[in-house]
Amino acid sequence: MTKPCTTIIGLEVHVQLATRSKLFCGCSTRFGSPPNTQTCPVCIGMPGALPVMNHKAFELSLKTAVALNCEIPQFTKWDRKQYYYPDLPKGYQISQFDLPMSRNGYLPISDSKKRFEPKRIGIIRAHLEEDAGKSMHDEAAGVADSRIDLNRCGTPLLEIVSEPDMRSPAEAKAYLTELKLLLNYLGVSDCNMQEGSLRVDANINLHIDTPEGKIATPIVEVKNMNSFRAVERALEYEAKRQYEVWQETGRKLGDVPKSTHGWDEQAQVTRQQRSKEESSDYRYFPDPDLVPVVTTDEQIERARASLGELPAALRTRLEKTYRITLYDSDVLVNQGRDMVEYYIEVADACGDGKLASNWIQQDVLRTLGELQIDITQFGIDARSLGELIGVVKAGRLTTSRGREVFAGMLAKARVGRVHYRSVEDKLNVVQEVMNKMGIKQVDESELENLCRELLGANPKIVAEVKEGKQKAIGALIGQAKKKNPNVNPARVREICLELIEKEH
Repeated sequence: MTKPCTTIIGLEVHVQLATRSKLFCGCSTRFGSPPNTQTCPVCIGMPGALPVMNHKAFELSLKTAVALNCEIPQFTKWDRKQYYYPDLPKGYQISQFDLPMSRNGYLPISDSKKRFEPKRIGIIRAHLEEDAGKSMHDEAAGVADSRIDLNRCGTPLLEIVSEPDMRSPAEAKAYLTELKLLLNYLGVSDCNMQEGSLRVDANINLHIDTPEGKIATPIVEVKNMNSFRAVERALEYEAKRQYEVWQETGRKLGDVPKSTHGWDEQAQVTRQQRSKEESSDYRYFPDPDLVPVVTTDEQIERARASLGELPAALRTRLEKTYRITLYDSDVLVNQGRDMVEYYIEVADACGDGKLASNWIQQDVLRTLGELQIDITQFGIDARSLGELIGVVKAGRLTTSRGREVFAGMLAKARVGRVHYRSVEDKLNVVQEVMNKMGIKQVDESELENLCRELLGANPKIVAEVKEGKQKAIGALIGQAKKKNPNVNPARVREICLELIEKEH
């Protein structure tokens, strides 16, 4: 884009809440059941069937709203949103319109790669509503075949609507990543996009500076994105497309209505689907079958007390307590609460937060990926890994030897978590594996004696080092490794230089 141009992005995120039953009936929300087997007169809109609110869904929504720093009104009501889809048998959706259960919140975002400055993304509202069903289309052999699965009808959704505060696709992706992480930490949803537990609609337009003043392109809502990377790509494409349309049409944009586009992942383009509805098109009115909900201060405080330590606070604590970078803390926190707890125990055991982070990122995460397991199933407990890292840090094992021991510990581990016979056995697991592998730790006094022996046998090298040629120490390191393959080269170098300075 060659002209001054600002990208304006707002996101609507629909989150399926982790309840066993639907929002207004007792039907199961389990994923993967045969089509139309999880329905009842209430969720398919049979005459005379009356809805009853799922209190668990409201509690999860309240917990999320508090974590998003939202205002919680004492009074909220249910509304009917009128529209027709083949997979919405009632002809309306029970949602919330002018009195949502929360509003005016925010979510802080940042980027460890420094692509944008840390900022707060405003939350206009987070409100509860029921889901519609699912239409399935098959155009094989040139014959259009559409079928309806109503299992999703009535599933509880929390719709989180952001302010148009994002100025780039990278910010939008960061917001979604942070929001999903927060929801996972809260335990309110599994956020599985492939199963429809988290869906994103993105609203985007451009504000273009011209000699005549600022021009805003029509807002486009982009749908059908099945990953955060797809959201980022779709927004990048749509921003470019809108700018090119503006270049072609100039100031004639005011007559163009808002529209809804679908993202074509295969072609990597957006395609217009329909003009965008306004709220008046839905003919909202209060649902006559559901009583309003009153939220007390006690309920809000209980929700706040149940939050636990959230991702942003965890990152800050890891950075300050263990002196790791924002990038490292971001990687660890993004792995989930179980990984953070594992890291903390490893770091405390070895006494070095940076080394613990390096080992977890380079060795543990790689192993988890290869075995396709999570940290709760990992075969090396945190205390034993911390002990191993401590041995390497002390110079009694080289890093490469340490990784050999790490592999030996994995081989020793049973499937799933390691189950130790006793506390003593647990604390000695590193030494036990080393003994079986024939790997010996190098005692500090033993290493110092070896260095003295080498210096005494190589006066020429000592002289070169005293003349400032410290690279000459490399020959001594090679001799040391021949005498004892387990020595740490870095520690040999340090001790030799110290002894030359003190004794030669």
